[in-house]
Amino acid sequence: MEPINTAYRRTTHQETHLRSSDFISDIVIGMSDGLTVPFALAAGLSGAVASSSLVVTAGIAEVVAGSIAMGLGGYLAGRTEADHYDSERRREAGEVETVPEREKEEVRAVFADMGLSSTLQTAIADELAKDKTKWVDFMMKYELGLDQPDPNRATKSALTIGLAYVVGGLVPLTPYFLVANPAEGLLYSSGITLICLFIFGYFKAKVTGQPPVSGAFKVMLIGAAAAAAAFGVARLFG
Repeated sequence: MEPINTAYRRTTHQETHLRSSDFISDIVIGMSDGLTVPFALAAGLSGAVASSSLVVTAGIAEVVAGSIAMGLGGYLAGRTEADHYDSERRREAGEVETVPEREKEEVRAVFADMGLSSTLQTAIADELAKDKTKWVDFMMKYELGLDQPDPNRATKSALTIGLAYVVGGLVPLTPYFLVANPAEGLLYSSGITLICLFIFGYFKAKVTGQPPVSGAFKVMLIGAAAAAAAFGVARLFG
């Protein structure tokens, strides 16, 4: 007889999968650019100006412009996805009406790839054809590989990316509010931002199933390289 605790573990098995991947992707996009771009800008200005107030002014202007641009990009991407889905769905609905036998053949082909017998393929295709809405749903998902996007996806994406950019962008600028010397501000900004990039990279890698430590170092080094390049260019031309 099977032990009770073993049977209990089997019956209470739960699979954990990543959900809200679009939301997480938007945060990653906004936060990664928000941490990196203003950090590089502040580093570059620190090598060319003598006042932290100039760094703050330029940095805030960049954060505002960057968040709007990134948010608009997210909105347009979301609208493009929705428009593409609607266009393909109209085309598929038209084919169901005009060439139903060809569409049934495509349904049978899907189940043939799954290893079902020809008898089952025909039975499923005929049954599915009785409800044209579900038939089109099936074709969209299994023939075209398209899932219906959230109707509010574009707006949510714009807000999420924009706000994440602002939050990330304020991190490297904060020390310049507190010190008058931009070189000193850069020192503190580098420390704070690199730590935040490391933490952000760690959780980003963990969420996406990558090695957390190497992912953290990768994100941190990219930010450091961008800031160093901007500082070097400012010094060179300054």
